[in-house]
Amino acid sequence: MLQALLMSLACAVLLAPSCRQPPTGRGTGEAAATSDGATSFRVETVVGNLEVPWSIVFTPDGRMLFTERPGRVRVYENGRLRPEPLAVIPDVEASSETGLMGLTLHPQFTQNHLLYLAYAYRQDGTKVRVVRFRETGTALTDRQLIIEGIPAAAFHAGTRLRFGLDGKLYVTTGDSTDRELAQRMDSLAGKTLRLNDDGTVPTDNPFAGQTNARPEIWTYGHRNSQGLDWQPGTNLMFQTEHGPSGFDGPGGGDEVNIVERGKNYGWPLIHHQQTRAGLESPLLEYTPAVAPASGMFYRGAAFPQFRGNFFFGTLRGESLFRIVLEGRRVVRQERLLEGKYGRIRDVAEGPDGAIYFSTSNRDGRGTPARDDDRIMRLVPQR
Repeated sequence: MLQALLMSLACAVLLAPSCRQPPTGRGTGEAAATSDGATSFRVETVVGNLEVPWSIVFTPDGRMLFTERPGRVRVYENGRLRPEPLAVIPDVEASSETGLMGLTLHPQFTQNHLLYLAYAYRQDGTKVRVVRFRETGTALTDRQLIIEGIPAAAFHAGTRLRFGLDGKLYVTTGDSTDRELAQRMDSLAGKTLRLNDDGTVPTDNPFAGQTNARPEIWTYGHRNSQGLDWQPGTNLMFQTEHGPSGFDGPGGGDEVNIVERGKNYGWPLIHHQQTRAGLESPLLEYTPAVAPASGMFYRGAAFPQFRGNFFFGTLRGESLFRIVLEGRRVVRQERLLEGKYGRIRDVAEGPDGAIYFSTSNRDGRGTPARDDDRIMRLVPQR
C-alpha cells in the first residue's frame, strides 16, 4: 500500500508519461449529455480489440466497413465482426502515422460495388496512392490505380477520401514534413485534389491547363488535412487540419476551414490566426493543439438537436468536438467525452442515426485500455 501511495505521489508531482492511466470509459452504456443538458446519450462499444481503425463507412445494406492502419479492410455485420478481413493490402507501408488510411464508397455503390482506398507505400521513399476495387462481399477485386506518387513521410501523410455531390472524388494530402511543398503547384503535397471516379482529371479544375501546375489540385496551402465533409444546405466543404503543434512551428494552430475552389489556405506562409491578403485564415483555430483527425456533418434522425452540426474526433484533445453552425457562422462549440476514451480518430453516422467513432490508442502515442482499439457509438438515452 505504501508503495502504491508513493507511486501515486510521484505521478502527481512528475506527471510522467509512464504513469498515465488507461482511458476511464469502458463503453458499457455510460450515460453522458451535452454541456447544456439538452441532449442525453449513451456510449456503447460496438467492436473492440482492433488496431488503429482509421476510416469507417457504411454500405447501403447496413454493413460497416473500416480500415485498420496495418493494411486490413474489415467488415462488421449482423452484430459481429467478421473474423477474416475482407482484404489485406500487401503493399501498405505502415509506420508512425502512415499505413492504410482513407476509405470511401462510390456514389453508385449499390449498382457497381466500387470502393476506394488510400494508403502509404515505399518507392524512393514514402508515397501515398489511391486505388479502386470492386467489393464482392467476400473479397476486393478488379484493382485499378486512381493516383499515386503523392509525397508522404512518417508524418503528415494525409489522407481523407470523400465523394462530393458533384460526383467527383476529393483527396486531402499532407505536406510530407516538407512545408514548402504546400505552396508549390507542381507538387501534390499539402493539397486538396479533385478527380473523376476513374482517376482522370476534370476539365473544370481550377488549375487544369496551367503551366507548372498539377491539374488535380483543387486547393493548396494545407499542412495535413484529415477531415472532410460538405455542409447540408450550403454544400460548403469543411475540412479539419493539423497545425504546427511545435513540430515545425509554434505549438497549436489546428484548424477548421471552409475550403473553396482554387484558394490558398496559407501554410506555411500564415498559420494560427494570422492573416495576409490572398490567403485564407481558418474559421476555427485551436491552441493548445487538439489534433483533429476527422470531420462529419450529422444528418440523421436519432439526434434531432444535432442535425447540421459538425463533429470531429481529436487525438491529442481526446474528445469528440461538436460545432453548431448557421451557414459560415459558428454559433457555439463543445467537447464531448473529453478524456474518457483516449485518442479519438474517425467519426461517422450510421444507418441507425447513431454517431460512431473510433479510438486510436494503439497508434504509439496513446495509453490503450484492455480492449482498445475500439469502434464505439453514441445512441439516444431513453
